[in-house]
Amino acid sequence: MNWPQIFLGCFVLGFVLSVMSFSLGAMHAHFHIHVPWGHHVHGHLFHGGGHAQAVGPINLATITAFLAWFGGTGFLLNAQFRWLLLPTIVGATLLGLCGAAIVFWMMAHLLWSPNESMQSVDYHMVGVLGRLSQPIREGGTGELVYTHGRTRKSCGARSADGAAIPKGSEVVVTGYERGIASVRRWADLAEQ
Repeated sequence: MNWPQIFLGCFVLGFVLSVMSFSLGAMHAHFHIHVPWGHHVHGHLFHGGGHAQAVGPINLATITAFLAWFGGTGFLLNAQFRWLLLPTIVGATLLGLCGAAIVFWMMAHLLWSPNESMQSVDYHMVGVLGRLSQPIREGGTGELVYTHGRTRKSCGARSADGAAIPKGSEVVVTGYERGIASVRRWADLAEQ
């Protein structure tokens, strides 16, 4: 068996897959592979709209980084420095794991945001507390200003019971449909 060629093959495969993943990732094309040990292998391919979720330490980027570092280190230690096979494999494996750990650390600390995963609850309006910036006339609509997800937002508002609500009133959203919130006064709800 020709070990320098095996190490060189691992290096080329890992390097080429890393470059392809990075290049296709710039085009926002993603794919996901489910592997037997329960982690998701995330990579990039021509499939728009990838899932934004936390990724474990075993993913496509760390696997390709491991292959590249393992192969490059193994080739240098075995072919250039003439190390014996067992120390070469141990050294290449350790440096491959270090390379994968560096890539994972960079992804976890520099690329992933804890706020990137949008949940349906992020858009759930019922129960949101806000203040009317424009009054609601009887049977009409006004404007609700509220804070949702640490961002100040506004939307149209209609009284849930059809009654007029004056400007500046604190209200609670009881329903939301087609961009219009059905609201009730906070004071009325607190009395009940």
